[in-house]
Amino acid sequence: MYLLSQMGKSSFKFAWVLDKLKAERERGITIDISLLKFNTQKYSMTIIDAPGHRDFIKNMITGTSQADVALLVVSAAKGEYEAGVSRSGQTREHALLAYTLGVKQIIVCVNKMDLTEPPYSQKRFDEVVRGVSGFLKKIGYDSATVPFVPISGWTGENMITATQKMPWFQGWKTRRREGNTSGRTLLEVLDSVQPPVRTINKPLRLPLQDVYKIGGVGTVPVGKIETGVLKPGMTLMFSPAKLTAEVKSIEMHHQGLETALPGHNVGFNIKNVSVKNLRRGDVAGNAQQDPPSDVSSFEAQVIILNHPGKLKTGYSPVLDCHTAHVTCRFAELKEKLDRRTGKKLEDHPQMLRSGDAATVKMVPIKPMCVESFFTYPPLGRFAARDLKQTVAVGVIKSVEKDHGSKFRAQVCK
Repeated sequence: MYLLSQMGKSSFKFAWVLDKLKAERERGITIDISLLKFNTQKYSMTIIDAPGHRDFIKNMITGTSQADVALLVVSAAKGEYEAGVSRSGQTREHALLAYTLGVKQIIVCVNKMDLTEPPYSQKRFDEVVRGVSGFLKKIGYDSATVPFVPISGWTGENMITATQKMPWFQGWKTRRREGNTSGRTLLEVLDSVQPPVRTINKPLRLPLQDVYKIGGVGTVPVGKIETGVLKPGMTLMFSPAKLTAEVKSIEMHHQGLETALPGHNVGFNIKNVSVKNLRRGDVAGNAQQDPPSDVSSFEAQVIILNHPGKLKTGYSPVLDCHTAHVTCRFAELKEKLDRRTGKKLEDHPQMLRSGDAATVKMVPIKPMCVESFFTYPPLGRFAARDLKQTVAVGVIKSVEKDHGSKFRAQVCK
């Protein structure tokens, strides 16, 4: 740990292990997402370490869109908790994005308990739990299902073994339909999560997180399989890249796989495709079974959360959907809705404000592959960002596919 304290970054001891970029280690912040595998008694888990800093929220969304469970780390240190949950803080926005992107299980770690006044203060823990529970409930989470665990990442307190320094902590409890769970440590919470239902019987959809060129191997796209199955020998269609290519081999955490299933974070080698022709946000699917295609427009139900002015036709925020980040234009405001009941209030409204819900026709300004929420849920949810904040969230009701794309596909064997 000599290097960390030398750089004045001693409080980032464990974050430093996952931060691999030189800029990350020097600035003491996570910039891009990284994956690491570990095993608990019950599960084999992949940590997707996502940045919390607002400058890199685009990368945080790419990571969150692949997650099954969110681990929200909230600092209990004086001033840090208040900054995180303020109107412009990142803690609220991260929880909202996790919910919007379909992460329905959330765990809250109250970190830096060693820095409260006095250290390991029950009063401070209770204050953080009250505040965070309040805004998680407003977002849509059921507070009875959310465990709160006090920890110190720096001293390792209450992470793997029960703490002696917080005798007041009686343990965490959750109530779910599947049954009630309880325990004391963070590790026990991780073992209590419910694996989501995976859809194997649908056609393959695999949004790319990154594409690498590996010497002696070739082009290796990486991403999480959302639906369907991936096998060596399959011919994939990439959209909106308009390419087809054959899968040579598949790996997960440096181990070869003959069959990759939904939920697996995989890298796969493809033949004769340059790394320049694929990018983050492209979607891979089976060329023989409902291949993905880019869309010319789509209809979405949106809720405007946080915008200082009036939104009119022509408004063009950046949409974050699965791993894609593309500017989309509000081409037509079709209906204004009651956000609680979903009933129509008004046809063709002139404008929308914060708090309004509406059905909107949207047009991406660059080629983009998305799907209806009802057919492929992970590819049908989005957040809209503008002014360095999340201004709206929504689900895609229907898509207008760009049928011209299939005839322009370049075949690579």
